[in-house]
Amino acid sequence: MKKIFIIIAIAFIQTLQSQQIDPLLAKDTENQKIWVDSIMNNMSIDEKIGQLFMIQAYSNKDKKHENFITNMLTKYHVGNVIFMQGTPEKQVALNNKYQSIAKVPLLVGFDGEWGLDMRLKNTYRFPWNMTLGAIQDNELLEATGKRIGEHCKRVGIHINFAPVVDINTNSKNPIIGNRSFGENKENVTQKAIAFTKGMQSVGVLANAKHFPGHGDTAADSHHTLPTINFNEQRLDSIELYPYKKIFKEGVASVMTAHLSIPALEPNKKLPSSLSKNVVTTLLQEKLGFKGLIITDGLNMKGAANYSTPAQIDVAAVLAGNDILLIPQDVPGSVRLLKKALTEGKLTEERLDYSVKKILKAKYLVGLNSYKSIETTNISKEINSPYDEVLHRKLIKNAITVVKNKEAILPIKNLKDKKIAYVALGGAKGGAFVKMLKNYTSVDVVSDKYLSVLSQKLKKYNLVIVGFHKSNKHPWKGYKFSNKNLVWLQEIAKNKKVILDVFTSPYSLLQVKSFENIEGVVVSYQNSKLSQELSAQALFGAFDMKGKLPVSIKNEFKEGTGIFVKETGVFQYTIPEEAGVSSEKLSIIDKRIDTILQEKMAPGGQIFVAKNGKVIYNKSFGYHTLAKKKAVRNSDIYDLASLTKILASLPMVMKAEEERKLSLYSSLGDVLPRYKDSNKDTLLIKELLSHYGRLRSWIPFYMNTRDEETGKNSVKYYRKKRTGNFNIKVARNLYLNKSYKDSIYKHIVDSEQRKRVGYKYSDLGYYMIKEIIEKKYKKPLNKLANDFFYSSLGANRTSYLPLRKFRKSEIVPTERDTYYRNQLVHGYVHDMGAAMLGGVGGHAGLFSNANDVGKIMQMYLQEGTYGGTRYLAAETVQKFNKRYYENKKVRRGLGFDKPQLNPKVKATCGCVSDKSFGHSGFTGTYTWADPATDIVYVFLSNRIYPTMRNRGLVKSNIRTKIQKDIQEAILMSE
Repeated sequence: MKKIFIIIAIAFIQTLQSQQIDPLLAKDTENQKIWVDSIMNNMSIDEKIGQLFMIQAYSNKDKKHENFITNMLTKYHVGNVIFMQGTPEKQVALNNKYQSIAKVPLLVGFDGEWGLDMRLKNTYRFPWNMTLGAIQDNELLEATGKRIGEHCKRVGIHINFAPVVDINTNSKNPIIGNRSFGENKENVTQKAIAFTKGMQSVGVLANAKHFPGHGDTAADSHHTLPTINFNEQRLDSIELYPYKKIFKEGVASVMTAHLSIPALEPNKKLPSSLSKNVVTTLLQEKLGFKGLIITDGLNMKGAANYSTPAQIDVAAVLAGNDILLIPQDVPGSVRLLKKALTEGKLTEERLDYSVKKILKAKYLVGLNSYKSIETTNISKEINSPYDEVLHRKLIKNAITVVKNKEAILPIKNLKDKKIAYVALGGAKGGAFVKMLKNYTSVDVVSDKYLSVLSQKLKKYNLVIVGFHKSNKHPWKGYKFSNKNLVWLQEIAKNKKVILDVFTSPYSLLQVKSFENIEGVVVSYQNSKLSQELSAQALFGAFDMKGKLPVSIKNEFKEGTGIFVKETGVFQYTIPEEAGVSSEKLSIIDKRIDTILQEKMAPGGQIFVAKNGKVIYNKSFGYHTLAKKKAVRNSDIYDLASLTKILASLPMVMKAEEERKLSLYSSLGDVLPRYKDSNKDTLLIKELLSHYGRLRSWIPFYMNTRDEETGKNSVKYYRKKRTGNFNIKVARNLYLNKSYKDSIYKHIVDSEQRKRVGYKYSDLGYYMIKEIIEKKYKKPLNKLANDFFYSSLGANRTSYLPLRKFRKSEIVPTERDTYYRNQLVHGYVHDMGAAMLGGVGGHAGLFSNANDVGKIMQMYLQEGTYGGTRYLAAETVQKFNKRYYENKKVRRGLGFDKPQLNPKVKATCGCVSDKSFGHSGFTGTYTWADPATDIVYVFLSNRIYPTMRNRGLVKSNIRTKIQKDIQEAILMSE
């Protein structure tokens, strides 16, 4: 009679469920049924029971463990495995091995909530759910689920135990927390659905966990049995809400949690995972779920403390679970389950019901036509650049601004900013600081005493406080120490502060007052990528649009998120995010090898930006051939003639805009000393185009030599600064200040070439410097810095670098044996510029590739950068134009342009006619192309140890790299 009642009950459940979606049904339903029946009809009771177990398999254990798994598969017919820690390659090998042993193909499970990295080494880690919960575009959640599914599929996983659909309404929850999408049931539900759709779209089964809801517990079911003390109405409206929705969307499986829920199960000691009231009555009958029902790990104390392992397994089956996850005693469980069958506690119909569901799932994932997993290229395929592109999108969309007093974000008006960074929390923040420094000068300030720290911070007007906590796993501690809380408030009392939290938003619950904190940003995690992208966001590289997935007291409710618009500064990313192939672009690295092997230069820097995204920004080699000091991105180079377009030209443009200077003015009109000279009628336009009769250069230093000794004459030089000898040419070499006028007189009196035409000349920029300084009544170095560099955040750009930078940050140029008789290090190499005290219109500027890139990007964007307009678009267009093309002059006004004669190698010959740039004698080059939106910078000290080293010039390697860049982009498109 009892057996008949059970059969009727099962039939009733099946009738009820027939009205619901069956997520295990394949599209070819009939073929699925035939396959399932064919397997079922040939199964013994032992084999059927074996299908209920999913045992742990490791890929980082010894042969003994492998033999144990083999024994489980052959002797006890275990039908499923869950892979745990190890490596993807070893897991694939074992997966293939175990599948070859199993009579019925194994359903392979995995616990990878944020990807394979949750268990396997050398695999990709996506953000935790709390981070994803801040994202407003759920299509990104679907993309994440899909990509994680593809990773799982690549290593032979059929079911991934994700997503967590628990609604984390308890900030003290020790085990869910960051694993939840948040506290808003609708947000959690929609994100879980999107994630599930993505993963299941590639044939990997999703798993909604932990049923009926683990989000409002203060205990961890790994260690004890947590209690959920809510009535049925509350459970139905909150905890069960996402399950009801996701069931309708076809989630394939559910994981039952180990919880004590008195409102659902009167026996408070009975875990919900073992409760028929929960697993059968609620989950299957009331909610109509027809997918796989899988227990949470049965090794967890929340279940394990209830009874013996075998008795727990039997109870789980009787409760209505289909798969027993991580059973602790398979032999004992088999015996007790067979005994339950004999005694009628468990019917064969009930057993068949679960086995059929398991087999349907196996068919659904393709195990009816199983093929072993390909063992090559695994790492490459599960760690692709496109994973990082997606990861970057996720973080950028998650970063949340919850306070933005006086629009302190994004950080702008850099000219007026003196910024300090203070680290709290104890975890690493180096990636954050390094990225901040790409935008402007940021000093790391620290001390073990608050009073000393406060004193150090006095000279700063903005303090960025980074709160960094461990990113090892989502349940790591996130709290401020009491000391950190005191320091934060004290710093904020006296300084404008931006607090950036690289951990759970719940950390902000400890902050007593936000009154004195101008900006509060939640970056959620302390990963390298989160740090880098958050730093970019602070300066306006992209929109900040995340919203808090949980509430922080009354100040910042769930859903809080202030939209902060991007300003148009550089983003720093990987090539793929700009639509370029890293693999194709890697040819640059081979070019670098050639440069170093053939000693074309000791080292250098290469920078490439596409569409405002920096996709290549690397330093290579050393400062000198001695190979003692490696080049860093922050190191600065003598730019030589790049000075013309990076210092003189922007000031000429500005002067022309402000009508302080006309391109059609003659030299004699603007500089009286040239009146009635042979250069009187030379137009500014002609001068900038290198059109006229000017000589290319004048070796002024040779006129200061002693005629007898050939050495620098004591008439002009001293080893120490004294009296009129105050122009510092180099270390221990001072020129008489009166000689500056002699230089200009030499230019005025110099003979001109006989023919009018194109001739590249430095002399015009001596004149340009004079004109600009006369018009603005300030030195060129100060003008360029005040009007451009300081506001652009080009703080590694400067004339007279030793006044601002340590010598160790400056790359030396030549070991001069003809004039200065020393290694030129920290002083301009160009002799004429050196004799002017280091500030020339044609040379003298030092910078790194990153800063040069900013100035070129400003030009490329027709005068704007970072939300600031420096020059009118019309001005940039006017100067980026040839005026003497009919005279075979390829140059624009100041800018070099693509060659008119194909024999000339000014460019690769593959850039558009709209492009512009310049090269420099010391081994520098920069070019921008509006047609492809590319900025390219190459810096080196090719003249070390001597300017006779012309390998870089003869090889045309700078323009070959330019071609590589263009081709990489074209091939990618």
